[in-house]
Amino acid sequence: MLDAFMRLKNLILKYNPDSNLALIEKAYNISTKAHEGQERVSGDPYIVHPVEVGCILAELEMDDSSIAAGILHDTLEDTTFTYEQIKKEFSAEIAELVEGVTNLTKIPYTSKQEIQAENFRKMFLAMAKDIRVIIIKLGDRLHNMRTLKFMGKEKQLQKARETLEIYAPLAHRLGIHKIKWELEDLSFRYLDEKSYYDLVERIAKKRKEREEYINNVIESVRKKTAEVQIDTFIEGRAKHLYSIYKKMKLQNKTLDQIYDLFAIRLIVDSVKDCYALLGLMHEMFKPMPGRFKDYVSMPKPNMYQSLHSTVIGPEGIPFEIQIRTWEMHRVAEVGIAAHWQYKEGGYGEKSYAEKLSWLRQMIEWQKDARDPDEFMENLKIDLFTDEVFVFTPKGDVKSLRAGSTPIDFAYSIHSAIGNRMIGAKVNGRIVTLEYELKNGDIVEIITSGASNGPSRDWLKIAKTSQARNKINQWFKKEKREENVEQGKLAFEKELKKHGLTMNQAVKSEYIESLLKKYNFHNIEDIFAAITLGGITANKVVSRLKEEYRKSLPPEEQTHMLIDQIEKESKRKSKALPESGVVVKGIDNCLVRLSRCCNPVPGDEIIGYITRGRGVSVHRKDCSNIRNTIIDGDARLIEVYWYKSVSTNVSYLAEITLKARDRTGLIVEITNAIGESRIPLRAINARTAKDMTVQMQMTLEINNTDQLDRIIAKMSRIKDVYDISRNK
Repeated sequence: MLDAFMRLKNLILKYNPDSNLALIEKAYNISTKAHEGQERVSGDPYIVHPVEVGCILAELEMDDSSIAAGILHDTLEDTTFTYEQIKKEFSAEIAELVEGVTNLTKIPYTSKQEIQAENFRKMFLAMAKDIRVIIIKLGDRLHNMRTLKFMGKEKQLQKARETLEIYAPLAHRLGIHKIKWELEDLSFRYLDEKSYYDLVERIAKKRKEREEYINNVIESVRKKTAEVQIDTFIEGRAKHLYSIYKKMKLQNKTLDQIYDLFAIRLIVDSVKDCYALLGLMHEMFKPMPGRFKDYVSMPKPNMYQSLHSTVIGPEGIPFEIQIRTWEMHRVAEVGIAAHWQYKEGGYGEKSYAEKLSWLRQMIEWQKDARDPDEFMENLKIDLFTDEVFVFTPKGDVKSLRAGSTPIDFAYSIHSAIGNRMIGAKVNGRIVTLEYELKNGDIVEIITSGASNGPSRDWLKIAKTSQARNKINQWFKKEKREENVEQGKLAFEKELKKHGLTMNQAVKSEYIESLLKKYNFHNIEDIFAAITLGGITANKVVSRLKEEYRKSLPPEEQTHMLIDQIEKESKRKSKALPESGVVVKGIDNCLVRLSRCCNPVPGDEIIGYITRGRGVSVHRKDCSNIRNTIIDGDARLIEVYWYKSVSTNVSYLAEITLKARDRTGLIVEITNAIGESRIPLRAINARTAKDMTVQMQMTLEINNTDQLDRIIAKMSRIKDVYDISRNK
């Protein structure tokens, strides 16, 4: 263990010879004593983890306080050490950093999604106070991902998914690319192991010829820069695995069709040299149209600066060139962490607040996000999105998420501009409010004092949470009575669907529970929130219905549950005669979906020509058809789904759920299905002697995405340990 700590000290001294090593050693000694006797799942002494987190922070060249807090980050959660002790032994600054990183005490929630949403809310508030909290948290998550192989499969998938959806995008937003890339590749490895190792193997096969190619390019560039006497550091940079995988998926390409698997990076001393080198590179290699990006004059919100250009190299193979100064390179690698390097003095830079404006916006909209599903969905969208850079008529640059509209632009300037907006001009021409803004657009918002405010339709058009939040705020304030009335109508309509009356559902004890859970003041707030999309009528009614059911005698509870299942089972199918399947090369062919495997849009399918009954469509993994495919039966025929299968067409999917039996389990499962608005056509449950229950369910769905979502939702229910689709 001392070897790891010596490595940490050497890393620190390398970039900061004047470091307060006594502080670091004190943190190490106290953390070692506090974690004495504790072990990681790997069997290593627990202190290994905090020291490795310290090493990650040192590689980012963080300040002494951050590294000390990194070494101490688990003491509050996993030991008897207290906040006051840390404050006394070190400082209030370090104590607050450790407390910010610590997972705060959990309060009871009804779902894992709510726990996760609340934890991220707290994390963003801690970040707003001191952004170093999340840098330490990223170090903690990175080392946990590096040692994820010691965890069980379910834990691996959960942590990898959370890392890919939240922590990697956070690292991207903070400009810490070296951590972002590693987190993505580690997550990819556990989420899709087969694809990961297949890609590793295929890239390794051609590594030698690629290295030879890029080395030849580098050598020719080195000679050219020497001729013009520009002092240039040149290096080759391979794309990381997840980036390649994403590109193959998004563009539906094979590895052989992905040419820009590598880039060359040119690092120089000045901005003037950056542009001089760009001209030189465009003389040497033909630039590809539309593939030049100038992040030097228009930096990304996470401070990233560089010139990017994709060019055609020798043998007609494209590759990317990145040109930047040494300072830009430092920021590109460690992003916001550059502000705490020992010479910088933390928050000293004036533009610091501007660079974290996205964080302030995120905290602003999350205050009103009461629905945990909505909160997590918006969080993922706002974190992991590309930017588009547009200009105001005065030439100021505005960064918005890709796909943004003039509505988003208007509200990014000021809520008053958005509320009085009646139209927009882009590059001098009037455009519709649905127009998607493009890089370089000059946007002018047309306003009117006589405007009646935003339209509800704008909520569907706006792409940023910031704009939607400000529109909702206007409606909350200006249209309170109307919102309450509309929400009440939607609530009553939903009650009828569930077979309840207002008298049954709206009792003070039921309502009090709901108000407390979602932080509302009264039932009118709930009705208004339904209208504004803050919570769904279905979610409110489902919760009240559950409270009502619990108040009934046991026999009536059972009858109510059976009635609910029977109603769903008898519900008329929305399925249309059309199967949604096309047989290649044959028009107006009789097609039927096989009942043995119930294929659904999104499944890989194959057709089998029957005698007198047209083409029978099976999933390719169907046990009844698998051997036929292997043997190459001549009656097999290629079939595929319509490019856009109507959402009005429904399909039956059978799933098997296994769980440890307990009181209320079936209620939670049927509620999860009901909340997802997926019809339950049939259910059959059996309890074994070992108190495990197996449920066979038939669901009516539109596609595999819908099925995946409901399976994921049910898998989060306590005591459910396996869900699979029947083959």
